[in-house]
Amino acid sequence: MSLNTILENFAHPATLFFFLGMLAILLKSDLEIPPQIAKFLSIYLLFDIGIKGGEELFHSGFSSQVIVVMTVCILGSFLIPFGMYHILKRKLNVYDAGAVAATYGSISAVTFATATAFLEAQEVTFGGYMVAGMALMESPAIIAGLILIRLNRKPGEGEEVTKGSIGHILREAFFNGSVLLLVGSLLIGYIAGETGEKELKPFVNEIFFGMLSLYMLDMGLLAARRIRELGQAGGFVVSFATVFPPVVALFGIAISYVLGYSPGDALLQTVLLASASYIAIPAAMRMAVPQANMSILLPMSLGVTFTFNIAVGIPLYYYLIQTIWA
Repeated sequence: MSLNTILENFAHPATLFFFLGMLAILLKSDLEIPPQIAKFLSIYLLFDIGIKGGEELFHSGFSSQVIVVMTVCILGSFLIPFGMYHILKRKLNVYDAGAVAATYGSISAVTFATATAFLEAQEVTFGGYMVAGMALMESPAIIAGLILIRLNRKPGEGEEVTKGSIGHILREAFFNGSVLLLVGSLLIGYIAGETGEKELKPFVNEIFFGMLSLYMLDMGLLAARRIRELGQAGGFVVSFATVFPPVVALFGIAISYVLGYSPGDALLQTVLLASASYIAIPAAMRMAVPQANMSILLPMSLGVTFTFNIAVGIPLYYYLIQTIWA
């Protein structure tokens, strides 16, 4: 394993399509993915990741390693916002800091999918049970963000966030469409076992990379548009969105090493901790915290952090893992 792997990642079709999308925006092309097709691609990726994870869980069973992974994911998703909030609070108000902290406590399913594709290209094995950990990381981050805002806002301020709305948000945190599809697909893959694995093989395995490439093209288009909005947010949020992934990745690599993860599992665990949500959490925070400036979240998580992880982060993290494990 060498640093050349970082450069080789740019030759991966999904990565190249991502940059094609960004280039299209730079050149002011009319290239676009229709919204309904983009939504279908998103549904497919969640379905595919969940089914594969369930199939792997069927073969591996609920071992002690699976329990360890789930515990690390839940704790990481809940605790990361508390650490990030105190950094963000230096430049942002309570509501913005809480919403951004929740965003960075959660995960990006597409970054996870790209990491699994990277490992498969490198012929590196990994446990499908990592998907179970990913499925558990949305809700704790939302809860942590709401707690932070509740604890730090001024007395009597922000009464728009009522007890009823909190209950509704928590319900959304556990049963929103993306989480339900991911967890549901995981359970179906586990229950169906070998029968489901055989019947779904062409749809789950053989077309995955093509669907991922089309989705990454759409992500490139969206990320390029969001990057343009960062000028309004200031240098602090850009710096945070850039520094967060490698710093938290080092923590994820250390935890994975101490807990005895395999290199493949270590990369996926690291990516889960070092990525940020740009779908579920911003949507939940928009409803729960109307005072937060939502124009900050997507440019940070999608325009900067997602782009960094896809272009540099994944191969860099794996290079460090290979070096340390060796």
